[in-house]
Formats: sequence, C-alpha cells, structure tokens
Amino acid sequence: MAATEAEGRRASYATRSIGSDETKNALKTTEFVAMVVVIAAILIATWVSDTLNDVRGWTLVAAVAIGYMLSRGLAKSGSRYLGGEDALNR
Repeated sequence: MAATEAEGRRASYATRSIGSDETKNALKTTEFVAMVVVIAAILIATWVSDTLNDVRGWTLVAAVAIGYMLSRGLAKSGSRYLGGEDALNR
C-alpha cells in the first residue's frame, strides 16, 4: 500500500516537472535585456565622453558581462535537469 502511494507521488512529480526542469532561455530574461542596454549605454558614454577612455569603458563592459554570467549561473544552479536527452534539441 505504501509502495503504491510512493510510486503515485513519483509519477505525479515526474509529470509536473516535464518542461519545467530548466530555467528560462537566456534570451528571454530581463537580465539579458538589461545587460544589453547597460553595455550600449557604457559604449555610447565612452564614445561621447572626454574623460571616460576606451580601456575604462571596455573594462566596465567586461564587468557587466561577468555579472550577467554569474547571475545566469546562479539561476541555473538552483534548477534541476531531469531529462536524459540533449537539452538543446527537445
């Protein structure tokens, strides 16, 4: 009796988690849009400003990109990938 209930719970969990075992695609997140806007603003400010040189501008762009990669890594670290197939070719 207890084994059948446990199997039922596992089956219920498996059907609920189909399609939801991975975080949202990176291009669909607001973090990606924010990163693109911030990088564009930094590059425009570097181009227009006399005090912000190229090296400093590209350093800021690299810092924003690293921050984005860390945030995506943290978001994906909390998700489970339960499928055995290739996640990119579903």
